[in-house]
Amino acid sequence: MTRPAPPADLKPIDRLLAIMARLRDPADGCPWDLEQTFATIAPYTVEEAYEVADAIERGDLADLKDELGDLLLQVVFHARMAEERGDFAFDDVVRAINDKMIRRHPHVFAEETYASLEHQKAGWEALKAAERAGKGKAQSLLDDVPVGLPGLTRAVKLSKRAAQVGFVWPSVQDVVAKLHEEVGELLAEIEAGDLEKARNEIGDVLFVVANIARTLDVDPEDAVRYTNAKFVRRFKYVEAELAKRGRTPDQSDLGEMDALWEEVKARERAGSS
Repeated sequence: MTRPAPPADLKPIDRLLAIMARLRDPADGCPWDLEQTFATIAPYTVEEAYEVADAIERGDLADLKDELGDLLLQVVFHARMAEERGDFAFDDVVRAINDKMIRRHPHVFAEETYASLEHQKAGWEALKAAERAGKGKAQSLLDDVPVGLPGLTRAVKLSKRAAQVGFVWPSVQDVVAKLHEEVGELLAEIEAGDLEKARNEIGDVLFVVANIARTLDVDPEDAVRYTNAKFVRRFKYVEAELAKRGRTPDQSDLGEMDALWEEVKARERAGSS
């Protein structure tokens, strides 16, 4: 039996919560929504966060509005499932973040003062460390760095945590030297034909690259997204130029495609000068 949607005159957030409750109604909710769990919804949550970042990258504020709504829906979905279990509800999520923001901004909501932005960042990290200790869960400094983060992002967070206690290369030049060392070890395993060890060495190379990014205050995920977009742009140019010659990439060869690649690189450099 169908029922009308929650009334439009509700506050927007209350209407969204009512819609989710309706979708999860065991009697006549949506079969797909009913079969979901925290684990099955988690990938969608991550995907929606990336779509928010993509809209920001493209400067599309209309799309950003929609994507933020999709991301909010993920929060509501998880909160609804937790409420059904008797663990917590959406209001508890909001209260928790309200309390956290006030607690972590004593220079705004209390009498704390910071001499500089660097001191403020240090204070933020100290407050986070105190919160971790208060939870009594993390036995290691690294225990609560989420495993589900993208690999490069997690590498940055792990190395940043270790750096807080002095476990860090002294300079970016030292990290770059380590990169050369790791690349040498990778090449040695490739030459030896040990692909399993080569796979591990690739991980070491990427971890060191993430450390270089952290040292230079560069988000490695942003950097690789930029390079991905650049690759797509340049390869599309190669395809378009080959199409003018009546051919597709598989009808060309590396020499011709590489020449077109260098051509578009030169054009981009000239355009940015």
